[in-house]
Amino acid sequence: MPKVIVLDTLAQEGLDLLDQAPGIEYEVRTGLKGEELRSALNEFDGAICRSGVKITAESLEGNTNLKVIARAGVGTDNIDSKAAARHGIVVMNTPTGNTISTAEHAFCLMMALSRNVPAANQSLVEGRWDRKKYMGTQLADKTLGVVGLGRIGMEVAKRALAFEMRVIAYDPFVSPERAAELGIELSETVPGMLPHIDYLTVHTPLTPETKDMINAESIKTLKPGARLINCARGGIYNEEALVEGLKSGHLGGVALDVYAEEPCTDSPLFGMENVVATPHLGASTEEAQTQVAVEAVQLVVNYLSTGEIRHAVNVAPLDPKTLESIRGYLDVAYRLGLVAAQVHSGGVKSVKLTYRGEVSSKNTKLLTASFCAGFLAKALEDEPNIINSEMLLLDRGVDLSTETSTELGSFASSITASIEEGGKSHQVGGTLFGSNMPRLILLDGQRLEAYLDGTLFVFAHNDVPGIIGKVGTIFGNHQVNIAQMAVGRSSTTPGSAVGVLNLDGLPGEAAVKEVMTSDNITSCKVIELPAAGEMPTWMR
Repeated sequence: MPKVIVLDTLAQEGLDLLDQAPGIEYEVRTGLKGEELRSALNEFDGAICRSGVKITAESLEGNTNLKVIARAGVGTDNIDSKAAARHGIVVMNTPTGNTISTAEHAFCLMMALSRNVPAANQSLVEGRWDRKKYMGTQLADKTLGVVGLGRIGMEVAKRALAFEMRVIAYDPFVSPERAAELGIELSETVPGMLPHIDYLTVHTPLTPETKDMINAESIKTLKPGARLINCARGGIYNEEALVEGLKSGHLGGVALDVYAEEPCTDSPLFGMENVVATPHLGASTEEAQTQVAVEAVQLVVNYLSTGEIRHAVNVAPLDPKTLESIRGYLDVAYRLGLVAAQVHSGGVKSVKLTYRGEVSSKNTKLLTASFCAGFLAKALEDEPNIINSEMLLLDRGVDLSTETSTELGSFASSITASIEEGGKSHQVGGTLFGSNMPRLILLDGQRLEAYLDGTLFVFAHNDVPGIIGKVGTIFGNHQVNIAQMAVGRSSTTPGSAVGVLNLDGLPGEAAVKEVMTSDNITSCKVIELPAAGEMPTWMR
């Protein structure tokens, strides 16, 4: 009989479901850590947790029994998902349970900040009647900037529109048509929206790209008196820059529910005027806790009873034989998704994948999901996989379609992705040499053959003599080593060409700038890909 351990306090409705689950035994053991946690996990088939327990690689060392972990919440940063995958343990979360609760809290903080609610309340507690001191501002007719139009960001935007606010948003994976349907204006960049907004709220994961996204320099570009809200992840706003912005009077207020280090009980922001702070309460409603508890229990019970996998963050629903037969093409599709995400400039309207030749007889649904996982890899905090990536892309209003053809082109098999964004379109194509050598064969109408791994430097140029030598010389002068080189000519635009260099490392800003300012170079871009043979967890 399968046994489940509950590692954190769980809403009673979730425990009731466990009581009712036929053929399932469970125990509640909270506060475990270290050797006690490691030993306990090996006694059970399934585990359910929230954020209180940390399941590390050490917690899973030597584990031969545990099969599934469900996190009653959105994030899984307290679970080492990669270590779990290595032990054959499925890790799942409940991505929708906290959506409304967190969106409402973000809006609550925005309103409290606008009307000085905490400070005004405290003045009454202290025996003062300070009506004039706490003059507020209304939300109607103000402009809200939203970074990230996922589930939570979209719900915040809807509420802002109901309050007659204007909403400007940045999300490179939301199409202009989808935004227009909702009455939202899209911005091509975050810096581009900052001078036009009165409020800013962020609903994006903390990644190297989003860390300190709002810093001292970006605060200077905001309107004087702008107010900032963060119910997403600490570290997206640079907290030192927030303090200086408040001291200078440039910022009108800051409301935070999350912090760079948590628990956080000591911050220079605490106690400052025009600051509203709460201790990570975004998901702390009875309704949200009930919903995530019920969802987490259902995930574990269904997996242990029927093998069903939903909302997994570290594995794919593939048997070993199927995975081995398609792994090479999964790798090609994933890497093409990574390239496409770094080539396009935002506001994706549609993605079309074309499978030609022998690959068209493979499981193209899995290949499409692998492309989507690569396309979204740098946009999400948790690693997308072939279970959830297609759904996540469709959630952003992107039209996804596929086409197959058994006719052979220049290669026995090829995968081509066409991305439409407003008035622009991009194409990337790839194939597989042997069983494990992905190659880039098409880039925006230019046919070529380049290694699809590591650091790629792509530069478009006029098709005149001396360009390759000039670029090579520039990189040589900057101590950047070129490992491989490929060139291609346009089949549609005579006189234009493209070069793709595989570099041993990221080129410095000065080197890239010197290439870009060279005669006959029309554009250039650095694209980062995994090393050869390196694959996401779910593909191994």
